[in-house]
Amino acid sequence: MTAVQGTAVDIPTDDGTADAYLTHPGDGSPHPAVLLYMDAFGLRPQLMSMADRLAEAGYTVLVPNVFYRHGRAPVVELPEFIDPGARPEIFERIGPVMQTLTPEPAMRDAGAYLRWLADSPAAADGPIAVTGYCMGARLALLTAGTYPERVAAAAGFHGGRLATEAPDSPHLVAGDVTAELYFGHADEDPSLPVEQMERLEQALTAAGVRHTCEVYSGARHGYTQADTASYDRAGDERHWAALLDLLKRTF
Repeated sequence: MTAVQGTAVDIPTDDGTADAYLTHPGDGSPHPAVLLYMDAFGLRPQLMSMADRLAEAGYTVLVPNVFYRHGRAPVVELPEFIDPGARPEIFERIGPVMQTLTPEPAMRDAGAYLRWLADSPAAADGPIAVTGYCMGARLALLTAGTYPERVAAAAGFHGGRLATEAPDSPHLVAGDVTAELYFGHADEDPSLPVEQMERLEQALTAAGVRHTCEVYSGARHGYTQADTASYDRAGDERHWAALLDLLKRTF
């Protein structure tokens, strides 16, 4: 197993400074970069562990706190294990923060993350990959469409609101995407009903985007997050296999 080196970093943006976690193989060489977008619960040990697993596979991984405008992580204090009883109180605090991260500021931030990676000695030259979870799946798709010259692959897992009827819905960037995309939908996810899955599939197909959309049977929203009651081991391992396969094809 590859030894990895993880550290806290600060990323200058147009609106301030985003705190982030950077991890990479500890061999001193540059490696292909992956931008990992957090779920709504934010930058925390669970996501750092996931980033480290990617680094062990040979990648340089950046996990920004996309809620940095509201403070450094953790923006909202979380229990070690997030059970259903804790969710209402957590989302009462997180909900208003999430609503402020509209596509415009989120994509300004994405540009800052991409510039930072381009300048990082730990990241290899060339395009990057993006993966995102929950709300991060939306950010991954938007980033692929906003910065097509920089993003070679993007993945999203248990993403919500990917293809709504809103004028800024993420699926509307499909025509600008040049990356290969992968989405692992949870079939027990009220934030992505079947009609949105179909709308996303239709948009990607019509735009000629190389993509795979799969529905994970029996999986709930958050199935990759081992510090929550939504975790599903089978779904999580399926996600890792799909993500690593996408990265191997990309780099």
